[in-house]
Amino acid sequence: MLQALRIRDFRLLWFARSVSLLGSWLLVVAIPAHVLHLTGSLAATGLTLAAEFLPPVLLGPIAGVLVDRWDRRRVMVLADVLRAVAIGLLLVVRDPGDVWLVYAALVAESVGTVCFRPAAQAHTPVVVGTGPALSGANSLNAVTDGVVRLVGGPAGGALLGVAGFHVLVWADVATYLLSAVAVLATARRTAGPRRRGGVRAVFVELGEGLVFLRGERTASALFVVNGVFLCANASLTALLVPFGVRQLGGTGGTGLVLSALGVGFLLGAPLVRVLVDRLPPGHLLGASLAGTAVGFVLLFGSASLGAALPSAVLVGAFGSLSLVVAQTLVQRVTPNPVLGRVGAVLFTGEAVATFVGALAGPVVAEATSVAAAALVACGATVFAAVLAVVLVPRSPMRVERPEPEAPSVR
Repeated sequence: MLQALRIRDFRLLWFARSVSLLGSWLLVVAIPAHVLHLTGSLAATGLTLAAEFLPPVLLGPIAGVLVDRWDRRRVMVLADVLRAVAIGLLLVVRDPGDVWLVYAALVAESVGTVCFRPAAQAHTPVVVGTGPALSGANSLNAVTDGVVRLVGGPAGGALLGVAGFHVLVWADVATYLLSAVAVLATARRTAGPRRRGGVRAVFVELGEGLVFLRGERTASALFVVNGVFLCANASLTALLVPFGVRQLGGTGGTGLVLSALGVGFLLGAPLVRVLVDRLPPGHLLGASLAGTAVGFVLLFGSASLGAALPSAVLVGAFGSLSLVVAQTLVQRVTPNPVLGRVGAVLFTGEAVATFVGALAGPVVAEATSVAAAALVACGATVFAAVLAVVLVPRSPMRVERPEPEAPSVR
């Protein structure tokens, strides 16, 4: 994982991604808690999550076209500035009549994230190449995600009580601005051919990305596999808090389970670096999804916190392995000129699958039971594992080792 950090531009890109992610996680608990405090409404609080789902579903593919049309470094900087301004709107939310500004701010922030995420993913292979440094870079990002999950939410909840909501908002604004500065410090890259045209040209280019996705076996298989898995994962995520409150000793026990998931992410990242370049990708992805399903069964079958915690670590480890393997495969099989569009379409599919799963899990649980809903989700995860073995190429992927693209001298 440290190989990628030897590359200056990746260090800056990694810092930008990490610091902005930490700022966002500081508000994961604080924003819903603030809305609940102002309104006392569970429905109003739940809309904070829905507001973040809307832009990826509606704008994801179009954002991918723009990422491939424009300079990705500039896209990331503008996205960070947009996110900083959007989150700054939360500073004027002081009574129930202002809550609409929360939703507007979250939608605008999510628009920025929809642009930043595919731009960063498409720019990473340009900076580090597509050889072992790429899997190391993705593994390092997975480690970062694990650390942020482990400390960000609990830290934000603790700071909310000590420092107050506005201090956390200012902290998040500062992280987005730091991210923009870090991206600006990276070297300018040689620009590709400049694309011109209006709305029609945008949709033509989007069609090019969809044609590639449909024709490229690995990428199209991952679209299906990830969709099934993330739908199942979201359904169980929606049930985790009520399950923890009823079965694991309340909110305190549930918080420990979330931390255990973060520990699992930390453990899964080194496995990616060791295994992704050595094993057949379809078998590796299928095995990691099967391991995630086993973890789900053990977690939602736990009768005590002591049994739930190692199960959550297992889910985090195999779940992170599944996601990072899929991301690395997409980056390697997709030509960089269309990687932004393909990545954005995949992100949109993930958002739709997550949204459907988050709605379906509670509905199934209400109609039957949490245990039955968990079994359905575990079955879907096993199905995703089978699809990965059948659809994703079984032979080890040829790893190219081009030098990272040279910075522009102009």
